[in-house]
Amino acid sequence: LTHMHYDHVGTFDTFAEAQFHLQDDEMAYATGRYMRHAHLNHPYEVDEVTGMVRLVYERRVTFHRGEAELAPGITVHRVGGHADGLQCVRVSTRRGWVVLASDVSHYYEHFEQRRLFATMFNLGDALEGYDTLEQLADSRRHIVPGHDPLVMERYPPASPELEGIVARLD
Repeated sequence: LTHMHYDHVGTFDTFAEAQFHLQDDEMAYATGRYMRHAHLNHPYEVDEVTGMVRLVYERRVTFHRGEAELAPGITVHRVGGHADGLQCVRVSTRRGWVVLASDVSHYYEHFEQRRLFATMFNLGDALEGYDTLEQLADSRRHIVPGHDPLVMERYPPASPELEGIVARLD
């Protein structure tokens, strides 16, 4: 999980065998003092946060502090910004290192023009995060934002029947 906002964690309970990977900072943030503020807590669902806490007790959450290798060619990197423990994922593909930015950059224009999304915990981390994305990826064309519909235009479909639904990023 790149972070625990509802649109990224929402169906975690349908993956009965999954091991989830989170930054320490994200769990502390999602269960800590800043959740008293509506501006910061609105993208979190209490049942999803408590569900992830339950999975901690079931030993199904692996915590990271910074960078970690999940498997050969797959790493996570703490960036922060949009959420305190936000992380991106770097994947080695046939075309080079691709970075799944998630909400480090919601849209291409965010990292390309150094623009910020409205919901933000730490502006400095967000701006530094754009540099991190570019350092981790082979080029800007290897960065995949988390919510941009242009992803479906810039990458081919995974198969003809999945056009407009699933893009092939490698």
